[in-house]
Amino acid sequence: MNNFNDKVSFIWSVANLLRGPYRPNQYKDVMLPLVVLRRLDCVLEPTKDKVLARYEQLKGGKIDNPDRILNKEAGLNFHNRSRFTFEKLKGDPNHLADNLLEYIKSFSDKARDILEHFRFEEQIERLDKADRLFLVISKFCDIDLHPDAVSNIEMGYIFEELIRKFNEASNEEAGDHFTPREVIRLMVNLIFTPDNDTLSKPGIVRTLYDPAAGTGGMLSVSEEYLREFNENARLEVFGQDYNDQAYAVCGSDMMIKNQSLDNVAFGNSFTDDHHRGKT
Repeated sequence: MNNFNDKVSFIWSVANLLRGPYRPNQYKDVMLPLVVLRRLDCVLEPTKDKVLARYEQLKGGKIDNPDRILNKEAGLNFHNRSRFTFEKLKGDPNHLADNLLEYIKSFSDKARDILEHFRFEEQIERLDKADRLFLVISKFCDIDLHPDAVSNIEMGYIFEELIRKFNEASNEEAGDHFTPREVIRLMVNLIFTPDNDTLSKPGIVRTLYDPAAGTGGMLSVSEEYLREFNENARLEVFGQDYNDQAYAVCGSDMMIKNQSLDNVAFGNSFTDDHHRGKT
């Protein structure tokens, strides 16, 4: 599986294993969080041993919250301090449900907050009772979602395509939670082009806020645009959304790109703007 279509097809084939206990409009409740968790599992794998060793050193000490220290060990804005990986979860099928719950709860605070908005814990017991949990986790071990194999851009396309397919399966409007990338590119060009002279300057820094961020497509494409236009420019992106899954996917994308997780918020931006005064 080397290309975008192969990976989407593989993930969709795993979703079809849910047929019976789940209706097609419920597949996304399982598949979206699992795609994200597998991606994060692959991202964290190279530094897993370092993080665990440092965590053992810190346990029982005077530091109440070691998140910042362990994030530094991971080289990211998040970490996971459990002993589990997807492969290790698969290796203990008799305790898979409990171990998977422990794995999710072992993410750093902000990462866990983002992941909890998938509400995946509610599905774990259901999958286990239906004898689907081990089968699905085993299948996800077969797909490599490490950034070396799947770029951030490609991962964004995978998210978008899966969301589109899941929305079609549930007869929802696909545009509810994301805007097609070609439409976003047009919008980004209209926003950025008038400022091209300023944006071409070396070291230029700009902020962008999407108060209805959905799964984060506008933020991602805006970053791509500015990076292609001026590799010495920096765009700091902020987003907010009040749909649980959309917020979780957007926040997960920002985790993967090692952006500040404080820049993504959950809530209604009309009544409770979490980024007031920042953008």
